[in-house]
Amino acid sequence: MTHARPTILLQALLALLALALSAPAQAQPAVGANIRASLVADGPPVPGKTWTVALHFAPKSAEWHGYWSNPGDAGVGMALKWRLPDGWTAGEPLYPVPRKLLISGLMNHVFEGEYAVLVPIAVPADAAVANAAPIEVEADYLACTDRICVPERARLALAPAAAATDARFDRWRAALAPLLDRPVRYEIAGNELRLAIPLPAAMGVFEPHVFIETRDLVNYAAVQSFARDGDTLVAELPLAETVVAPARIGGILALGQGNGVRFRGEPGTVTTAGIPLETTTATALPNLWLALAGAVLGGLLLNIMPCVFPILSLKALALAKAGGEEKQARRDALGYTAGVVIACLALGAVMLALRAGGEQVGWAFQLQKPGVVVALLVLAVAITASFLGAFEMPSLRLTGGGASGGGSFLTGLLAAFVATPCTGPFMAAALGAALLLPAAQALLLFAALGLGLALPFLLLGFVPALRKRLPRPGPWMVAFRRWMALPMGLTALALAWLAWRLGGANYLLAALALAGLVTALLALLWGERGIGKAGRAAGLAILATAAVALIVVLPGFRATSAARAEAGLLDAKPFSEAALAEARAAGKPVFVWFTADWCLTCKVNEGAVIERESTREAFERAGVVVLRGDWTRPDEQITRFLAAQGAAGVPLYLWYPARSGPAVQLPQVLTPGLLAGLANGTEGSARLATGSD
Repeated sequence: MTHARPTILLQALLALLALALSAPAQAQPAVGANIRASLVADGPPVPGKTWTVALHFAPKSAEWHGYWSNPGDAGVGMALKWRLPDGWTAGEPLYPVPRKLLISGLMNHVFEGEYAVLVPIAVPADAAVANAAPIEVEADYLACTDRICVPERARLALAPAAAATDARFDRWRAALAPLLDRPVRYEIAGNELRLAIPLPAAMGVFEPHVFIETRDLVNYAAVQSFARDGDTLVAELPLAETVVAPARIGGILALGQGNGVRFRGEPGTVTTAGIPLETTTATALPNLWLALAGAVLGGLLLNIMPCVFPILSLKALALAKAGGEEKQARRDALGYTAGVVIACLALGAVMLALRAGGEQVGWAFQLQKPGVVVALLVLAVAITASFLGAFEMPSLRLTGGGASGGGSFLTGLLAAFVATPCTGPFMAAALGAALLLPAAQALLLFAALGLGLALPFLLLGFVPALRKRLPRPGPWMVAFRRWMALPMGLTALALAWLAWRLGGANYLLAALALAGLVTALLALLWGERGIGKAGRAAGLAILATAAVALIVVLPGFRATSAARAEAGLLDAKPFSEAALAEARAAGKPVFVWFTADWCLTCKVNEGAVIERESTREAFERAGVVVLRGDWTRPDEQITRFLAAQGAAGVPLYLWYPARSGPAVQLPQVLTPGLLAGLANGTEGSARLATGSD
C-alpha cells in the first residue's frame, strides 16, 4: 500500500462527525450549497409498478465533485433515509459510471459536473396514488474540491400525484451502467483479486477500470491489469493489506468515454490464459474501424437476400433503360443511397432511444410487432403483383421514363426496411458493438450498414464503365421482372407465416385480405386503364374505404395466444438463465441457440445443420443439453442476454463445454458437421468453433 491508513480513517471520522452536527437548515437545496440536490420523478406513480425517482446533483462550479457509493481511499458515500407511504419501498440507488481522481497518492471515485442517481420505488398494487402522502428523503453526501471537503445534507420532498414527467430522465437512464446478465466469476489468488468478466471480444475497450463496491477490498490506487480470453475480459486488481474474502462482490467496469457495465460476482475459477490488453485509447480505434468495415460488408451482403435482390435488380435495369445520361444516373443513385442510409439511421436511432428509455430491444425489433409485419406483408404482395405485370410502381418502372431521384429515395427506404431481419455474419460484431458505443459512434455504424446496402447501386450511378456492362435493354427485361416475382413471392410467404405465428389464423386471413385490397387499389391506380374515369374513381373510393376499415378492425383478429412451433428433432428446452445454470451445474455440454421466425439465416441453419438426424444422434451420445431462445416476440431476458454476448440480434449460437470453461460463440452461418463434431469432441470442429489455428 502506498498510503497511510490512519490518515484515511481520521478523514472519514471527521467527515462523519461533521455530517452528524450539520444543521437541519440545509433541508432543501440552499443557495449557498456547494452541490445542490433536487428530487425529481419520472411522472406520477402507477399502482403495482416500479416508480423511478432521481436525486439530481448540480455543483455550483466545476471544481466541486461528488462521490460514488464506494468513494475510494478518501471521502464518504451518500447515505439516504426515506420516508415513504405504507407498503412503498425504495430499491438500491443506481449510479452512472464514476471517474478516477488521484490526489497525493489517494484514489477517489467521483462524479464531476451534474449527475443523477436513480432510485426505483416499488408501489403496492392497492396504493391510492392520487391521495398518497408526499415522499421524503434525507440525503447526506460529501462535496469536495482538490483542497477542501464539506459535508452537506438535503431534506427533499415530492408529492407523487403532482409529479410531472421530466425529459431529462432519458439522458439520466442512458448514463447508468447497465447490469450484465451473467455473473462475473472471481477468485482471490495471492495478493490479487482476479475477475472473469463476460465481455464480447468485438467490443472496444478504451480505458478499462474496475470500481469495486466492497470497501477496503482492493488497493484503489494500484495499477489494474487486463487480458482478453475470447469473450472474457480477465481483470487483476491488487488487494488491500488485510482483507477477508467476501461471499459476493459487485461493481462497475468502466470502458472509457463515460461508458461502462455494472456486474455482480460469484466465487469461481478464473482462467490464467489471455492476451494482455493495452489500456490506451489507441487500442480501441481498430475495433471501431473493424466494426465499421463489418457493417459495410454486412450491408453489401444483404443485397443478395430474396427481399432485396429483386428491388436492386429492377432498379439497375431501369437505370440501364433510362440511357447513359450521367446527371440522371447520379441523381438516381444518390436518391436510392439517401433512402437506404436514412432508413438505417432511423431504425438505429429508435432502437438506441428505446434502450436508453429502459426498453430491452435489439436490431430488427420492428419485426416483433404484428402491425409492422402486416405492413411488410402488404408491401411484399404488392411488389410481387407489380413484378408479375399487374401494374408498374413508378420507382420500379421499366417501360419508358428516366431516372427518378424521388422514386429511388422511396425505394431505398423500402429496401432497407425489409432487409433488417437478414443480419449477416459480418454484421453481428458491428451491431453488437453499437449497443455499448456512444450514440454518435453507434449511429455511424448504422450509417455504414446503409452505405454497404446501397453501395452496388451507388457504384452503378457513378461509374459509367459498370453501367456499360449491364445487359442491353430489350423484351427480355419483362420476362426477367416476372422471374423476380419468385423471390419476392417467397418473401411474402415468409411474412404470411410470421403473421400467423404472431397473431393466429384469423389474423393472417385478415392480413391477406388487406394485402389483396391494397394490391387491387394500386392496380386500379397504376395499372392498365380499361375503365372510364367515373368507374375508376368509384373503384378507388370503394377499395380505399374497405382497406381503411380493415386496418381499423385488424387488431381484433389477433389471437391472444401465440402459435406454437412444431417440435423439432432436437429435444430443446426453452432458454432461461436458470435452465442454463442448472445444465452447467450438472457438468453436461450445453448448446444454446437463439432464433426468430422472421430470421432467414436462422431458418436456413435450422434446416441445414441443427435439425438433422446426425446432429440429434451426436447430441444424444454426448448427453448435450439443448436450450432454444425464441426471440420472435419481445423477450427482455433474451434481449439482455444477447446484449451481454455482444449480439444485437439473432441468430446466436453458444457451445458450453462439459464440466467447465467459458462459452464458445459459434459462427452465424453454421456448416454441416460442426455441431456433431463439437459433440463428438472432434479437434477440427473445436478449432473451427473457437477460431484458433
